[in-house]
Amino acid sequence: MRHRTKGRNLSRTASHKKATMRNMATSLFRHERIETTTAKAKELRPYAERLITLARRGDLHARRLAARKIQDREVLAKLFDDIGPRFQDRPGGYTRVLKTGFRKGDAAEMALIELVEKGEATVGSAPGSS
Repeated sequence: MRHRTKGRNLSRTASHKKATMRNMATSLFRHERIETTTAKAKELRPYAERLITLARRGDLHARRLAARKIQDREVLAKLFDDIGPRFQDRPGGYTRVLKTGFRKGDAAEMALIELVEKGEATVGSAPGSS
């Protein structure tokens, strides 16, 4: 039974997974788009979206909470000065995962995780639909 085993362990220890998520979130905020395996991208999505929600708040306590996870000062500043205000009107869904095929070496399923653009409509909200 899988009671209380939320999330994927990604074949890592807890500390290694924590470091992996921190590094991937930092890279995502620095480049706004990264390519990784689908499992890692799906695991990164809620982690990154929580940090963006903190950046939307923008107060000192939120910055300190985010600084626990984002150790690079430049990336932290970009998160709070650029990325947070960009999503101020959006109530969630700041990232998108696009599957890109399979890696040549080990046939791992690859995906692109990126930050959505500010003015993009969400899926299912076509113009003229109510």
